[in-house]
Amino acid sequence: MAYWVSTAFLILVIYIGISVALYYLQDYMLFKPEKLPKDFLFDYENQETKEYNLETRDGAVINGLRFFPKGESKGVVLYLKGNSKSIKGWGKFAVDFTRHGYNVLMVDYRGFGKSTGKRSQKAIKRDLQLVYNKIKELTTEDRIILYGRSLGSGFATKLASMNNPKLLILDAPYYSLTKVTARYAPFMPLSLLMKYPLPTYKWLKYVQCPIHIIHGTHDKLIPYKTSVKLSQIKPKLTKLHTVIGGGHKNLNNFESYHSMLDDILNSQPKTIDLETTSINVIHSSKKTKKKA
Repeated sequence: MAYWVSTAFLILVIYIGISVALYYLQDYMLFKPEKLPKDFLFDYENQETKEYNLETRDGAVINGLRFFPKGESKGVVLYLKGNSKSIKGWGKFAVDFTRHGYNVLMVDYRGFGKSTGKRSQKAIKRDLQLVYNKIKELTTEDRIILYGRSLGSGFATKLASMNNPKLLILDAPYYSLTKVTARYAPFMPLSLLMKYPLPTYKWLKYVQCPIHIIHGTHDKLIPYKTSVKLSQIKPKLTKLHTVIGGGHKNLNNFESYHSMLDDILNSQPKTIDLETTSINVIHSSKKTKKKA
């Protein structure tokens, strides 16, 4: 009996040790920041940019870049990036929106690029709302589009749930970050351990603008079925765009992805007169019996 007790105790100690390690190390596992010196100069071919530094109420500095379109602006895309690198590299994707006539604003989360401050889910949400408020000083909300990529999809959804942007576009979104992590640590109490649960599915319920979800069928990190599930939360407002063969990091290499963006950014929503459609027709598989 003593052997089993000591074995159970050892397993419990190991389990608690792993839990504590996960709690304190998750920042290093979730975030892969690239830090930039304060005097770093951003430079992009054929792109006009302006750098901003926004000070928060707790003394942090949020660094961002604004990319300008050629010609008259249609509005602003607030692009919330993934969990790696800095806007130095992510800035290359701004062209996908500036070519459609949109200003693009990209910001680095705390600890990324030139941004400073202690990182937490609450602090990042507060920072992004501050950025959104600054955008509202420049234009009206019906000209603001929120684009969330991977990690940024949860924060973009939260912003959309608290504000009234024109559109919400989610690129490879997760149901919640807790669900993603559970695939790799299924036996851990992640609901208690996660500092960044980022429950996209909860926030999506309160979004009132049109929602576009883009996802690749070969995404190994965040499965395509995640977006199918998310699209069912607000089905009347949501359109799911499928990139056949697309992975987690290569959607921009597919022509279909750019066709989808073109449709999302340039097409006007149409009202369908359902009375002229077959919506009420029931397709029965039962065979009718012939009369004798």
